[in-house]
Amino acid sequence: MPEKRRHRGPDPEDAKLFAPRLWPVLRAATSDLCWLFNRGYAARSAVELVGNRYSLARRQRLAVGRCACAEEVRQRRLRRQVDPEALRGQELWLDGFNVLIGIEAALSGGVILLGCDGCYRDMANIYARYREVEETFPALQLIGQFCAAHAARRCRWWLDRPVSNSGRFKQAILEAAAGAAWDWEVELVFSPDKVLAESDQVVATGDGVILDRCERWLNLARLVIDAEIPQARIVDLRVEAAAA
Repeated sequence: MPEKRRHRGPDPEDAKLFAPRLWPVLRAATSDLCWLFNRGYAARSAVELVGNRYSLARRQRLAVGRCACAEEVRQRRLRRQVDPEALRGQELWLDGFNVLIGIEAALSGGVILLGCDGCYRDMANIYARYREVEETFPALQLIGQFCAAHAARRCRWWLDRPVSNSGRFKQAILEAAAGAAWDWEVELVFSPDKVLAESDQVVATGDGVILDRCERWLNLARLVIDAEIPQARIVDLRVEAAAA
């Protein structure tokens, strides 16, 4: 990602790759991928098979792969999902980059995918480096206002220590919280996924690895985006359970 990028917006090709006329094709590909997952196919080979069948571009394959899951997995995730009312008086643990980047992307017009498990997932490619953008502080504000409105006792953010700028971003989070008198803590660890997956607290994430192991989770990014970002560019790739 270029260092001068100021927004978490769409890739230049996204207008073409995710045009509404292509949604039926992408949903059909997602349905086929779910069918393969239901029958035990490995993710890499299944995505390649489906991608070749529908002649999908790389980002389209990535999107379909992020949205599909086996029906058993979908049902298990939904059973562990909690409503916002569960936050009252409780501590919320956030998969920091996962939640924040999705909301940043929605604010800046990036493609937001609606997957089969009901989670929103972004198409931003953030791996070893995080850089704040113009949407970062507004996204933090939306998260803080949501948690305050639902009377969460404390928010504990978990960030990937190996990600460049994570230490600097920790300070930005704490400054935003101090300015609004929110009770927030930030932890830098080498594997937030492991910490969150093993936690008995309510976890905010859209990461399938965590969703498959944590005890309770809140669909925070979707709740915030649906309530506060009506202009978000949602691409709905859900597949009906009957198609499993």
